[in-house]
Amino acid sequence: MEISRRAMMGLSGVAAGAAMTGVLPTAAQEAWPSRPIRFLVPWPAGGLNDLIARAFNDQVSKALGQTIITDFKAGAAGRIGVTEIAKAKPDGYTIGMGNLGPLTIFPGLYKQMPYDVGKELIPITMFAASPLVLVVGADSPVKTAQDLIAASRAKPGTYNFASVGMGSPAHLTYEMLKVKTGIEVVHVPYKGTNESLPALFAGDIQSTFDTLPSLLPFIRSGKLRALAVTTPNRVPQLPDVPTLKELRLGDADVMSWYALIAPAGTPQPIVDRLYKDYTASAQTPEIQKLLADQGLIYLPNTMAQFQERIAAETARWAQLIKANKLEIDQ
Repeated sequence: MEISRRAMMGLSGVAAGAAMTGVLPTAAQEAWPSRPIRFLVPWPAGGLNDLIARAFNDQVSKALGQTIITDFKAGAAGRIGVTEIAKAKPDGYTIGMGNLGPLTIFPGLYKQMPYDVGKELIPITMFAASPLVLVVGADSPVKTAQDLIAASRAKPGTYNFASVGMGSPAHLTYEMLKVKTGIEVVHVPYKGTNESLPALFAGDIQSTFDTLPSLLPFIRSGKLRALAVTTPNRVPQLPDVPTLKELRLGDADVMSWYALIAPAGTPQPIVDRLYKDYTASAQTPEIQKLLADQGLIYLPNTMAQFQERIAAETARWAQLIKANKLEIDQ
């Protein structure tokens, strides 16, 4: 009887320790996490995705008591890295970042996709988001969004707009604006913001949508004029800039967001723990300051709310892409 009592006490101690640091093991499983976790970022190191991932992972690694290694797998606008996450062993040791493009736009944009968001991935939480901003050059005679629409209507097909690529959030958001207002504006795709903004400064293009982190320094320095934001409410960094909804130029909630994803089949207790710790990290003073400094916002969201958002956005983009014949045959 004494041996049995001691054994029970020992087992209770193991369970209590596991509960403090990770997910309780079953008879055939070790406690999670018992080794470093790989966090895969499907874009190059050194950019905003890198900054966000490392900041959150540093916070969560402390909560889990285990190292989170930020790894990078760039290519195909994120599809290569997201594919690797989707195909990874669903044991909680490979997780990663997803965003608007790979999770909601690309399924309707590309006729051939290497992964199925609904079947092969678990969207866990959106931990940061960036509004899109409609801007013109500082020397433009256009002072408001209404001015831009009026000028475009006066000369159909003579004005153009930039994006950071075919099927990008910036491109499709402008297409939504065209549908809403009936304007005829020519799309000029660039490889990235570092190419589109010089063209805007030079007057080669008349306007563009881009993410707030990319544009905020130039708006603050006076090189760009912000006309509208795409969020339901005005953003703290640009309190004087109206929303498209305020201007009756669209009521869509469009943000370029950053999210935590895991392979389908990852055990629910692990998913729940990841949700808990990444959500808690988003609300720390350090992360809140980082987001504000970078022109980002955090919107509290449950897993169910985030997954509903993905479903709604996927349907919206697919409809827009099909109606405007924007599919890419790849």
